[in-house]
Amino acid sequence: MADNEHIVSSFDDELNELAQKIAEMGGIAEQQVGDSVAALARRDSDLAQLVIVSDRRIDDMQREIEDQATQMIARRQPMAQDLRAIVASIHVANDLERVGDLAKNTAKRVFALDGNFGAQRLVAGVEHIAEMSLAQLKDVLDAYTSRNIEGALAVWHRDDEVDAMYTSLFRELLTYMMEDPRNITFCTHLLFCAKNLERIGDHATNIAENVHYIVEGTPLTDERPKNDTSSVTAIEFTESDD
Repeated sequence: MADNEHIVSSFDDELNELAQKIAEMGGIAEQQVGDSVAALARRDSDLAQLVIVSDRRIDDMQREIEDQATQMIARRQPMAQDLRAIVASIHVANDLERVGDLAKNTAKRVFALDGNFGAQRLVAGVEHIAEMSLAQLKDVLDAYTSRNIEGALAVWHRDDEVDAMYTSLFRELLTYMMEDPRNITFCTHLLFCAKNLERIGDHATNIAENVHYIVEGTPLTDERPKNDTSSVTAIEFTESDD
């Protein structure tokens, strides 16, 4: 009995360690996103460079979590919710690694925009999307830690809010470009930044689906709420030029 209790306790410790690594990685990813947008808004190339360099830490953590999870499956042969939690940790770590990449890509735009900044109100639109995506990411990581399926589903249902904000900014930037071709370079870079942030919301939605999988044991099969009509908007603007 004592040996079995020791094995169970040791396995619980490993599960907790895995969860702590996810939490740490999530915190770093949140910081990266916030810093990348701050660097963009302030035209801070030093902060942008810090975001780019720091991305290596997220990459390293993703590999550490994947290796640890794989070893736990091989050694422990877990079942039911324990197995789902371990498998989900691999998926969540992958989503957070992608969030880090998107933050890095946003930071790189700071250098591309050097000396080519336009209306600050348009940058404020990007900041607003960042706030929404970061709120999604924070809330879903809290839900993941606490296995709060209601909190995860709330994040999942809010994804269309980020999409709607992105579409609104997309339309505004296109209008700005059409009014003055000199704005094209600046606005194009902002569009890439805004799309990066919208995709971070998608990764938060992925994590929400993993929380559902861990708790319920089944994937979330409902169609995702979507409100991104930017592709339709682009067609409308293209046709209007004809």
